[in-house]
Amino acid sequence: MKSEARNTKFETNSKFQTWPNGGGRGAVLRFICLLVFAAVGFFATYGLTKFRSSSKPSEAPEGMVWIPGGEFLMGCEDPRSCPCGGPDAMNDARPIHRVYVDGFWMDKTEVTNEQFVKFVEATGYVTIAERTPRAEDFPKAPPENLVAGSTVFTPTPGPVPLNNHYQWWRYQKGANWRHPTGPDSDIDGKGNLPVVQIAYDDALAFCKWAGKRLPTEAEWEFAARGGLEQKLYAWGDELKPDGKWMANVYQGKFPVQGGNTGEDGFVGIAPVAQYPANAYGLHDVAGNVWEWCSDWYRPDYYETLAKTGKIARNPQGPSSSFDPLEPNQPKRVRRGGSFLCTDQYCTRYMVGSRGNGEVNTASNHLGFRCVKSAQK
Repeated sequence: MKSEARNTKFETNSKFQTWPNGGGRGAVLRFICLLVFAAVGFFATYGLTKFRSSSKPSEAPEGMVWIPGGEFLMGCEDPRSCPCGGPDAMNDARPIHRVYVDGFWMDKTEVTNEQFVKFVEATGYVTIAERTPRAEDFPKAPPENLVAGSTVFTPTPGPVPLNNHYQWWRYQKGANWRHPTGPDSDIDGKGNLPVVQIAYDDALAFCKWAGKRLPTEAEWEFAARGGLEQKLYAWGDELKPDGKWMANVYQGKFPVQGGNTGEDGFVGIAPVAQYPANAYGLHDVAGNVWEWCSDWYRPDYYETLAKTGKIARNPQGPSSSFDPLEPNQPKRVRRGGSFLCTDQYCTRYMVGSRGNGEVNTASNHLGFRCVKSAQK
């Protein structure tokens, strides 16, 4: 969702809140869309030599797959002319530019509740959502509003204009990874669901404990594409090939109570690996929950790389964050979209699109997966 790409904490005099980072005419549009992506694909095939990096190491770490590395075209075209393309031009995903990444290991799935429980039991780690906000960090917030909690999607009673994401998000006291939507919720019997309500530092702490790291944005997109050049989705250019849903996204009227029809098999978050893996063996790189990347977010970063005229080798992201929509919020890149993404509002489950989020803000549609560098 577009709302998922904007993320801030804010205070008012009455309430402390936080927001995460959602017929014939159709045939003509589809034809135009396919022409555009075919042109890009032609350039990818004939104007760009792809290389594969080091061969696959002999033994895979548990739960990980080898991503061979290589050169690819990163970013995406404006999807608005495509069927199911959504209303967002995704200007921050252009210009499409050439990138090379070394080979690496990547988790097959997003980190699950079961895995995060083991981490917390071993370390005693307390997530940001479980900590009481400090007055010095939020000087304008009334003391009664400085309570531990996090951001939760809250469907609206009826249709609303999609121009104010605060209509369907609330700050919920007691919401955290153990209680994703508040104190009345829990993760009992949900060990194979992706862990959510994870802020950036929470993900880093897990990675350090596991001997891994977060992926760079370039690594994430290269892996998610699974070797396919400039396709709309991780599986190709059809949202539903042969009528089959390939990811957990939102169907129905957004963001209305009861509006999600669950045609893809799930109304909320799905257990991991319920949909086919991509060609590299990765599940859920589209939809389900957003995933943190290590890069700072800037909407002009791709332009900076493209201006060099060179292939960007293992880019690590900009040196600092800047989002003109929320210039005072430090943001990192998020990728993959979530179960709340819809073509009515945001289609950031498209593999070349970008999301972002304030580093200290978690939500009930935000998780992560880890990577591990190859030993040299």
